[in-house]
Amino acid sequence: MAFLVRERDGSYGYGEMLKDMNRLQERYPFIQVDSIGRSVMGRPIPALRIGMGRKEIHCNGAFHANEWITTMLLMQFAEEYAGACSRQAAFGSFPAEELFGQTSLWLVPMVNPDGVELVHRGAAPEHPYYRQLLAWNGGSEDFSGWKANIRGVDLNDQFPAHWEAERERRAVAGPGPRDYGGVRPLSEPEAAAMAEFTRRHRFELVLAFHTQGKEIYWNYRNLEPRASEAIALRLERSSGYKAVKLGDSDAGYKDWFIQQFGRPGFTIEAGIGVNPLPLDQFPDMYEATAQVMTEALACLAEPQWEQDRDRE
Repeated sequence: MAFLVRERDGSYGYGEMLKDMNRLQERYPFIQVDSIGRSVMGRPIPALRIGMGRKEIHCNGAFHANEWITTMLLMQFAEEYAGACSRQAAFGSFPAEELFGQTSLWLVPMVNPDGVELVHRGAAPEHPYYRQLLAWNGGSEDFSGWKANIRGVDLNDQFPAHWEAERERRAVAGPGPRDYGGVRPLSEPEAAAMAEFTRRHRFELVLAFHTQGKEIYWNYRNLEPRASEAIALRLERSSGYKAVKLGDSDAGYKDWFIQQFGRPGFTIEAGIGVNPLPLDQFPDMYEATAQVMTEALACLAEPQWEQDRDRE
């Protein structure tokens, strides 16, 4: 964990992530950094690419503001994977250079930068949304439990995968710390940027990292491909997280990906406890989630992958 830049209190926000991305590019010039769009408050939402292969895989973190520890998980993995590629070392069951040549790993470590900054730094009177944020937060200036973006919209309830059903199930009428899906699907620039980014690529598999529960959700309304359950069981064996067939959940990024593209999508609920999870969980969380990402890369690199995909 020494690679990561952190504040004195251990927090890891947007500025720390950008510093680490600059350090990664300086250390490993083969890493590509791009922006998929901007947040409500105009912050670029960065993406990292490691690898030159045609089989693309995507991982994202911090859809939910108080789950910012997932950004740390992805950034640490980027450093370790890039280091293995640079040294031409083994990475999981494959030489890293083989994975680099066959796959392209795209990471969006912080989907919700405005929300993460609100959790860490709160809202001062000069903040453009100060009055609304206080009202939406019940008058409290403690935003540590805030999940939504800066307009009080839950970004993982924003996708056009039975969005109306999720809105009815949540029964949240307006903006707030959590569970409000917005006025329509993809109304928020962060969610719209993620959808457009995904459409521009042909991701073979996606992993959305959240906290908490130590679970792997792999299905969506029986629309997932046949390979999804087998991959989920592989991820379970490698990480110790339980593969769960989930019901009564819609409008999430993983749900939309499965519905829209018919390819394997997974939500990884890292760690255990009450969000935001304490940093003393990071080592165990990283060990498990790194195994998930390594195993997912290995799945794509195996010759069997294309045979199984062609049979779908």
